[in-house]
Amino acid sequence: MKTLTINCGSSSLKYQLYDMETEAVVAKGLVERIGTDGASLKHDSVGRGKITIRSGIPNHSVAVQDMVQALRDPEYGVVKSIDEITAIGHRVVHGGERFSDSVVIGPEVTAAIKECIKFAPLHNPINLMGIEACTAMCPDVPQVAVFDTAFHQTMPKYVYLYAIPYDYYQLHGVRRYGFHGTSHQFVANRAAKLLGKPLKDLKMITAHLGNGCSITAIQHGQSQETSMGLTPLNGLMMGQRSGDIDPALIPFMAEIEKTDAEGVVNVLNKKSGLLGVSGVSHDMRDIEKAMAEGNERAAIAHKMFCHRIKKYVGTYAAGMGGLDVIVFTAGIGENDPLVRATACEGLEYLGVEIDKARNESSEKEKVISTDKSRVKVMVVPTNEELMIARETVRLVGKDGKKKPGKK
Repeated sequence: MKTLTINCGSSSLKYQLYDMETEAVVAKGLVERIGTDGASLKHDSVGRGKITIRSGIPNHSVAVQDMVQALRDPEYGVVKSIDEITAIGHRVVHGGERFSDSVVIGPEVTAAIKECIKFAPLHNPINLMGIEACTAMCPDVPQVAVFDTAFHQTMPKYVYLYAIPYDYYQLHGVRRYGFHGTSHQFVANRAAKLLGKPLKDLKMITAHLGNGCSITAIQHGQSQETSMGLTPLNGLMMGQRSGDIDPALIPFMAEIEKTDAEGVVNVLNKKSGLLGVSGVSHDMRDIEKAMAEGNERAAIAHKMFCHRIKKYVGTYAAGMGGLDVIVFTAGIGENDPLVRATACEGLEYLGVEIDKARNESSEKEKVISTDKSRVKVMVVPTNEELMIARETVRLVGKDGKKKPGKK
């Protein structure tokens, strides 16, 4: 069974084609700078070679056409016909309260995704473009939506509600939704497997640390609490996003900058976080290089970043009444031993003890805590694409014949 996964960004389209008998990637690619003169598709057929297509790619529909062309390329392609693809899985950012699981896409599902545009105006329309383009190119291939928000739908109401008038929730759906759910779910399951323990028996905290960052408490195998909220702006300090702030800062900043709330939110989303504090970069590698050169603001930004991770770990451990496992994942979480070590400093009272050599080793999957540490601390590379492929197979079966429906 060949399963295609698609992740549409505002000006990009990432795809991977899996042979789900072995879960091996047979081809992958990235379309960048959609809508610009510099648009290109970089395609890699595993074991057969790579190809770059530079042409006018004005929108995601054309990007999907170029993707199909690359997959069928006589020299670099991996399928002779699109009919060899039995299912397509899409990352969809926001499913609201409607979807607590992945779902086979049909008319009712696309309508519900459109309803959630109000919560994710930058993402859901682009995700829909990918779905519609694939429907046009591959009308007989079943498609599945895998939602960033779905995994967090197990949060209790007292956790996901904001302490504002209840009507905002009842009438407008204002609440904490959380994101990165596919990543948190994947690494939690993988960590439990590596430890040889049932996930439902573990009190676990997963830290997805990349340019966007979120942290999740997982108990009984379910998300109990997560740092991102109604939008991905809430929670941890990130590359360019502020994370938690005093809400009264918004009118204060608007008055100072002579702008409106939208202008302030733009600053909080794109000019804050590591970039805003350090004045150097949103990339942690650049921050640490500047630290080594004596840049004080870079050092402050690094300390803030790690301190906020530590605060959330303490809060979530208290909420679960204990802690068995901490998992670091995503670009920073997987590759930055200094961040991991600094974020875990002072957590000895919880039973966290980091082994320096293990933490700095080149292994990708690893336990970085000492043998005596009561809490296992791990690094587990995330693989959202594989999770999407697995969810797709789970819903449509290996023959790809299941008909579209709500759940």
